[in-house]
Amino acid sequence: MAVTDSPLTTSPVHDDPEYAANLRRATLASSLGSALEYFDFALYGLSTALIFNVLFFPQGDPGMATVLAFATFGVGFLARPFGGLFFGVLGDRLGRKWVLVVTILLMGGASTAIGLLPTYEAIGFWAPVILVVLRLLQGFGAGAEQAGATVLMAEYAPVKRRGFFSALPFIGIQAGTLLAALVFSVIALLPEDQLLSWGWRVPFLASFALILLALFIRMRLRETPTFVELEKHDQIADRPIRDIFTHGLPGVIVGIGLRMAENGGSYMFQTLGLAFFVSVLGPSADKSLLTWGVTIGSLIGVFSVPFAGHLSDRFGRRTIYRAGAVFMLVYTFPAWWLLSLGNHAIAIAVIAIGIGFAVATMLGPQCAMLPEMFGNRHRYLGVAMAREISAVLAGGLAGVLGSYIISVSGGDWVLLATYMATLALITTASTFLVPETLRRDLTRTDDAIKVSRNEGGDGVYATTVSIKAVGL
Repeated sequence: MAVTDSPLTTSPVHDDPEYAANLRRATLASSLGSALEYFDFALYGLSTALIFNVLFFPQGDPGMATVLAFATFGVGFLARPFGGLFFGVLGDRLGRKWVLVVTILLMGGASTAIGLLPTYEAIGFWAPVILVVLRLLQGFGAGAEQAGATVLMAEYAPVKRRGFFSALPFIGIQAGTLLAALVFSVIALLPEDQLLSWGWRVPFLASFALILLALFIRMRLRETPTFVELEKHDQIADRPIRDIFTHGLPGVIVGIGLRMAENGGSYMFQTLGLAFFVSVLGPSADKSLLTWGVTIGSLIGVFSVPFAGHLSDRFGRRTIYRAGAVFMLVYTFPAWWLLSLGNHAIAIAVIAIGIGFAVATMLGPQCAMLPEMFGNRHRYLGVAMAREISAVLAGGLAGVLGSYIISVSGGDWVLLATYMATLALITTASTFLVPETLRRDLTRTDDAIKVSRNEGGDGVYATTVSIKAVGL
């Protein structure tokens, strides 16, 4: 079937200087938001395994304190679907731009406030309570932030290079993770009393500068061409939630499956890998040295994410996505066995490869693939639901369940590897349920994944998926 370009994304439009300027603003605005979100989340994750378990919870049982600390990490993920639902509806009804302005303020403000929070020693039980509240607010804002950045760039990008351009803001994910790892590596060099008293607060407070910069750029951004097209033809959905449950549910379900290995694997390598290594080596583990695995992996991802997006423009979204999922599946057991050896250099390499190649190869095509799966009337909400429900099921549970496995099993690497392999299998299977979305017209109001074959139409580039056929 012939591929049809959107009238908004044919080459004459791309030569327009105003379009080029807006594309640059959209890329920068999305990248800064992604950088702030993942700076905060990566920093929180690193702090959870090494600092928050000491400062915000009673120390009678250090192992249980770590589990509780990871539970607060997971709480943020629980809030994300609700944030995605709330802001997703607003994004589909009011537009992409203003929602992104609100979410950056909410997410960044909560992160900055964490840096001001008194510890358990100072205020007792209230310390973890307030930490949970701030984590909920952070997750509520983040629930629509990344979905908004994804939709914004996909709707602005040139159709024939949508995979590459949509992946560019996700350099912000790698940059934010890289910055968090670098900052944490530096503050971890402080004497332990200084690190626990004031050093850990500095990076959380510094996120305020990123908020101001991202806010300035987003206020100058124009609405996306596809949303303008909706307004022009009076096609804006009155009830996006109803549309999602009546027409968009297959896309949400498959999108969740696609994200399990990418999101879950990312947080397992970033946070759980560090906690596992420390449990293996004990007090002799060099925490500051080990974070270089996350640093190097994120640096690799700065290049591998857009490259994977570029490859998806040539070979298709599914092909590249599946390659990343299979690579993680094959890599999982050797990776966790190598981590169990307790060698710092090997651990750094294992984490770097997991983040920089396995995760990044899925993230690159995902940037364009998720928005292409949903129709224009409920795209923001659909992407938000797929991303954030999967964030709870994959990333949120990874820390809690993984740290519990470490605690009760005495650090059995086989159980952790089996857990990650299960996520990779789910994602690999999900790539067989999604049609090829390459160059799909984003002004269309129907989804790429159909409830039944009767809903098939022009512009769907593979066999549609039947809910009964896949048993969902």
